[in-house]
This record gives sequence, C-alpha cells and structure tokens, in this order.
Amino acid sequence: MRYNRLHKDNNYLTPTTDTQTLSEYAVGLKYEDIPPEVVERAKMILLQTVGVSLAARNTDTAEKVLKMSREANGGEGGPTTVWGTGGKMAAVNAALALGTLSDALDWEDCSWTGHPAAGVIPCAWLAAEEKHRSGKDLIAAIVAGYEVYQRIAMAVQPSEEHRKNKGWGLTSWQIFGCIIPIAKLYGLDARKVNQAIGMGCECSTLPACHHSTTMSDFYHYEHGYRARDGFLIVKAVEKGIHNQRDALDEPRCYTGVICGNDGSNGSGETLIRSEEADLTWLTRDLGRRYLIMETLLKHWPANMWVQTSAELVHDLSVKHGFGPEDVEEILIDAPVLNRMWAPDEGFTSVTHAQFSIPYVVAAMLYNPVPGADWYTAETMRDPKVIALSKRVKPGPSPETSPAAGFKMFREETGYPMKTVTVTLKNGARYEGGMDCHPGHPRNMMSREEFVSRFRVQAAPVLEGERLEKAIRVLCGIESVEDIASLADLLS
Repeated sequence: MRYNRLHKDNNYLTPTTDTQTLSEYAVGLKYEDIPPEVVERAKMILLQTVGVSLAARNTDTAEKVLKMSREANGGEGGPTTVWGTGGKMAAVNAALALGTLSDALDWEDCSWTGHPAAGVIPCAWLAAEEKHRSGKDLIAAIVAGYEVYQRIAMAVQPSEEHRKNKGWGLTSWQIFGCIIPIAKLYGLDARKVNQAIGMGCECSTLPACHHSTTMSDFYHYEHGYRARDGFLIVKAVEKGIHNQRDALDEPRCYTGVICGNDGSNGSGETLIRSEEADLTWLTRDLGRRYLIMETLLKHWPANMWVQTSAELVHDLSVKHGFGPEDVEEILIDAPVLNRMWAPDEGFTSVTHAQFSIPYVVAAMLYNPVPGADWYTAETMRDPKVIALSKRVKPGPSPETSPAAGFKMFREETGYPMKTVTVTLKNGARYEGGMDCHPGHPRNMMSREEFVSRFRVQAAPVLEGERLEKAIRVLCGIESVEDIASLADLLS
C-alpha cells in the first residue's frame, strides 16, 4: 500500500515514491538475502569501528564526550553499554558518546560522501542491545543503513562550484545512516520508516562546513550528535509523530534545500539544479549493487587523503630500516591541496594534525604503532616531530584536490597515484609509488589484516584472552542470539 504525500496523513493510495521504496527496502532486508561477501564486509566494518572507538578511549575527546553523555543521562544507568567504559546509559546518550568516539581518530571508513560507519555501527549495536536483537539482525541493519545512507547522500552531492559557495558538510546526510538501522531494529514498518526519513530531512544540518577552515575538533562531536538524533527521531516516530512522509520526493524539503536554487525553500515550483542533484541515485540498483562494498576502510588514523603517503613511507621505512633521525627529506608527489601544512608552532587541534601529510608521516616514523599517542598535545608540539614534518615537502607535480580524488573514487576511474621519495642524511635515496592503498575497495584488507589492526586499536582497553574473545565474537557475530548478552565483552 502507498500513502499520500507529505501534507496529509490518511490512507489515500498514491504512486510509489523513492522515499517509500527506500523505506520498504530497509524494512524488508533479511540476513538471508545478503550475499556472503557483503556479510563479511559488514563484519569487518563492525570490527574496525569498535576497534577505533576503543583506540580513542584515553583521548581528550573521549573524556569530554563521556562527561557530556553522563550529564545528559543524569548519571550512570540504562540498557546499553558504552564501549571501553563498562558504563550503562540510555541508548540516546550512549550514541552521543560512541558516535563521537567512532570518528575521534579519523580511523573509520570513508565512502564517497562521508563516514557512514561512525553513525551506522554504534546506532545499530546500541539499538540491537536495547531491543535484544540477534547478530544476524545486527548485520542486516548495518547493510540497510549503508545502502540507504549512501544513496541519499549521493543524490544530493553538490557541484564543485556549489561546494565552494555553500560548504560541504559531511554530517548533513550522516543522519540517515543513523536513523535506518535504529528504525529497522526497533521494528518500525515501512510507513514509519518513511516518517523517520522525513524527520531526518527536517533535522539534518545545513551543509555549511566550517570545519574545513577552522580545523576544529568539534567535527568529531558532530558524528555523535547525529547518532543521538537518530535515536530521538526514531523514538518520536515510534510515539506517533506523523505527516512527514515522502520528504525526499518533495523539492521544498531536503533535496531542494541542499542542492536547489536560491528560492528552493519558497513557494511555487522549485527547480533543482541538474548539475547539483541526481535523484536517480535514491533507488539506483537498490538490492543489486551493494554500495557498502565500495566503501574505503582506513589503514591509518588520519584523513583519507593522507593514507597513501603514510602507507608508502611506512613501507619504505620497514623495507630499508631507516628511522626519523636518518631522514634528510621526503617528497610527496603529487602533493594534496590543503594537506601539506607543517606550521612552525605545531598543531592546534587533533583534526588539524590528522589532515596534515607531513605531520602524520613524522609522527608515524617516531612511533610506528598507530593510535591516540600520535595526537596528544605533547606530540603535536614536539620540536623533533615538527622539525621532521618540515622536511616532508611537496614534489614537482601540481597539487591534486580532494574533490578530484573523490570524483575518481566515485566513478571508479582509478585513484590518485602517489610517489614518495625519501632521501637520507647518508645520501641514500628510496622511492615508492601506489594508487589504491590497503583498505581501498580495489585493495581491500583481508580478515587477518583487520584482526591485526584490531589488536592494535583495542589495546587501550582489551588484552590477553579478553581481546581474543572479542575478536572471535565480533568475527562470528551472526551466531549471537542476543547482542545484550555481550554487554561485558567490550568494557
């Protein structure tokens, strides 16, 4: 049955809408319908997201967001568990914490449009724990979240010109990656999921991304806010909020506001710029093409466009046995626009450092074990680390832009090629090149590589048999009957 459009709430039949199609897909997707390779990818994304959240446990960001979450919760207590703390909270407040921690080290995934794992994974886990759902239910919710999120996000990607004028806020569409798995695990029917998507359109942030200029660490908290909002929206729909259906099909709502002309939120006919929005993405190959398989998973705790350079320098240092004090100069070719900064005074925020190829390379050479230690205030202002970062310089090629890289990634025409040349103080010279680094869909890490990384990531919280048990359970999550039974697993 199809219901009428946005403005009324009755049972008049109307043509199929894209919003309803997405809603029915999310509700109807079963574990048994999902190809084995997609199930495996969902489990590895789960493993990595849990791991990077635990890796961030002892950061300043963690301390702040946990205080915020406990205060919002009125202290400890609730049905869901905050990983790495053993603390219990209401799901909405636990989501604020875990959504933030999932992004705190910039170590989760990266799609063409943002970081879906920082919303999908904590929201799916917490909803499954709250509602005593199974591991198979959890996997189905994760996959549904990815498939719906990515299609909505792609439908409203702005042109390069509009991106510069309005800003590009990754967390604008993050809300949908939070809503869908919660709604599915709460057992909402397709009509109510449609309502929840509509509320997500209302509650989405405007795409004014100040983060790109301020480098504020508030960016990490935005992911927590969207996870929190996902629970609030689903609970509102569950309680009976209505008249929000088919919002993706209404140009005066989300698609028009994000990508429309200046009058897109006014009265009368609304024009959506053809070069801005491609609404065919909303249902493109739905159920046949799994966009979760086209998501990149980061090998290093750093911005997406830092990954290849970090990988190359690491490989060369391991192969040739040099350390930071041996390095005279490192050339990155082609350099990446707004990723080559190395300020004399050090870095003012974690985000500022995560977006710097010179800094990440220098921090890695001084400490080859990736993690939160790279981003302490002391390390980000360490004179020797800063001095080495100043010796990481752009090569002779013109700068490449992240926007151009995203276009290559999205269109599957390749991935930016990088060449790294390391010159040592003794005159030795080493060179390496790479395009698709480990974690890129064309060079995806194996389960063994994910597990190896998890051992590093989870080390601040888990060790010994507790660590190995967590690996076994997460890699076999489909056999778990009740996610709530795992409350102590990640504490």
